[in-house]
Amino acid sequence: MKTLLITPEGLEKLKAELDHLWRVERPDTTQKVTWAASLGDRSENADYHYNKKRLREIDKRILYLRKCIDDLKVVNYSPFQEGKVMFGAWVEIENDKGMKKRLRIVGGEELIGSTDYISMDSPMALALLKKEVGDEAIVKTVTGQFIWRITKIDYQK
Repeated sequence: MKTLLITPEGLEKLKAELDHLWRVERPDTTQKVTWAASLGDRSENADYHYNKKRLREIDKRILYLRKCIDDLKVVNYSPFQEGKVMFGAWVEIENDKGMKKRLRIVGGEELIGSTDYISMDSPMALALLKKEVGDEAIVKTVTGQFIWRITKIDYQK
């Protein structure tokens, strides 16, 4: 089961997407459907079929976002998080081969479009949570076990 937590920035992105879909995409697509329908025979009207399908996709996403936004719990920064890896943290890690990564631990709804975000339910995040700078995190995956050392922890305040 996905954890229903989100950072304040993540919530703002979802609200902005919902607003854009509702105020821009949906009216534009509705207008295209109306125009295509006015051309008459809809059976072979590609514009009509494409835009009706797009309108269904938009409506489905709008419904999902509305429910999602209502169900998510925003986790704001708190000074008690300092020094430990917790939800919303930016964590810099390094393995024994010198490979370095900088990741942010977030909720599942924030992952889309962000290559440096990881879900708090992922093996990496679970291994890092509650650790401090200098600690080692043992990440167990289906492909094996990996050891990462925490070199820095930051929070967006």
